[in-house]
Amino acid sequence: MTSYPMSPLMGQMMSQPLLISSIIEFAARHYGGTEIVSRRVEGDLHRYTYRDCHQRSRRMAHALGGLGVAMGERVATLAWNGYRHMELYYAVSGSGLVLHTLNPRLHPEQIAYIVNHAEDQVLFFDLTFLPIIEAISAHCKTVKAFVLMADRERMPQETKIAKLLCYEDLIASSSDDYAWPVFDENSAASLCYTSGTTGNPKGALYSHRSTVLHAYGSAMPNALNVSSRDTVLPVVPMFHVNAWGLPYSVLLSGAKMVYPGAALDGKSLYELFESERVTFSAGVPTVWLGLVNHALQNDLKFSTFRRTVIGGSACPPAMMDTFIDKLGVEVIHAWGMTEMSPLGTAGVLQSKHLDLPVEAQRKVLQKQGHCVYGVDMKIVDDAGVELEWDGSTYGHLLVKGPWVISGYYKNEGGDVLQDGWFPTGDVATIDPDGYMQITDRSKDVIKSGGEWIGTIDIESIAMAHPAVLQAACIGVAHPKWAERPLLLVVRRPGHEVAAAALLDFFEGKIAKWWTPDDVVFIEALPLGGTGKIQKNKLREQFKDYKLPTV
Repeated sequence: MTSYPMSPLMGQMMSQPLLISSIIEFAARHYGGTEIVSRRVEGDLHRYTYRDCHQRSRRMAHALGGLGVAMGERVATLAWNGYRHMELYYAVSGSGLVLHTLNPRLHPEQIAYIVNHAEDQVLFFDLTFLPIIEAISAHCKTVKAFVLMADRERMPQETKIAKLLCYEDLIASSSDDYAWPVFDENSAASLCYTSGTTGNPKGALYSHRSTVLHAYGSAMPNALNVSSRDTVLPVVPMFHVNAWGLPYSVLLSGAKMVYPGAALDGKSLYELFESERVTFSAGVPTVWLGLVNHALQNDLKFSTFRRTVIGGSACPPAMMDTFIDKLGVEVIHAWGMTEMSPLGTAGVLQSKHLDLPVEAQRKVLQKQGHCVYGVDMKIVDDAGVELEWDGSTYGHLLVKGPWVISGYYKNEGGDVLQDGWFPTGDVATIDPDGYMQITDRSKDVIKSGGEWIGTIDIESIAMAHPAVLQAACIGVAHPKWAERPLLLVVRRPGHEVAAAALLDFFEGKIAKWWTPDDVVFIEALPLGGTGKIQKNKLREQFKDYKLPTV
């Protein structure tokens, strides 16, 4: 850890460590009656308050101590967004243990690998995932106990899982007479694994300090702008970078929380948005497709939903236009990474933009946005030389800040920093006002004739065509130019478009030499565990594709 010189004159302020337990204590004390509503895997809606959540979290912290888990040891969760999962967010980290969220969309063998790599001591899971746990429990070498997040009535009569405990039994048998321990704010708080790296997933180990600062920063008006007047429904899963920090920032803001559970289809989400009067949400573009299509197909409007954050991958401009113009929902285009806790930038307008024409405003909003305080960024060339912020020069994006990792868990990958900056693996531009726009992932950018072609612009234009539901652009081999772009398209149900007509659609929208050489229509795009398109699989599938010769 870096040491800094000490001033001869120090401030005379109270010294209070930034701990995650302080967030739930604050919420229970100052917004104790605020509701947490959860659609449970059992099918019903569960309601209680921040005060109730705090009490049950203390009970679970007591129970974890009884299970013999020591400070700094890892406790895993395999669960949907719901009140029990949120109790664990605070019970585990608040008691000095490390919360490790597992992604159920990964292959079971990969889940077992991650459990063993993290050396998890206890694994909590929702009823939905009983088959996964039965399949992997014998291979989880360090797990002392598995806990089913249900009541006694729903415990299986027979199971292959040894040492299976009941969540509600642990709660009921434990006292809430528990004082949150005080310890160093730099202690580990939670562990998230990213599949965005090469090889096996690598862990990002967050501290209490980094998590609390991230919660502060993300709640700010120029970021997610969460307040006690909001009702927040995180569509982004709690196993995806801690639901982008919302289980922390929502509580310190005093907003009502609504959890959707496993029902993430358009109809279920719309009904929950309306019945609970949701004002704000967050999620990846692939999830929003279902909600938007359901609303448009049934000529529905939102009564209270006014703001959403879209991140995880670039928001197609056509989706942004639909949200704003047809559904009356403001879109905050955000960017970040697991390695950044995750928030780095948020796309909101400044006062100087308010008098611009709508089209010019949208150009600003379509960028990934402006830095949130706590994060700094720069773009560099292949030699590491910093590049100009002119909105057109693009280079490798580097970041730093108090909620950015300094290295991966167990030093996987070795020293990852470049002169104190974290290389994101993204290629981006930054304009004179500091708005950053991702043009591609470094591994996805197409290198044609010595020049770079960014695939995100191509995909965004394709998805603006009324017949296109989803699109992905990859580079394929070319005898003269090394690589040329190939566009892969999923048609919108009931719509037809020919390849030639779709290529004509690009005319005048991008440089002519950026236009894809061909279009292939496919049934579906491969998606990863967080809803991102897996271009590595597409490149493998089309590695021998022969482009048409002119």
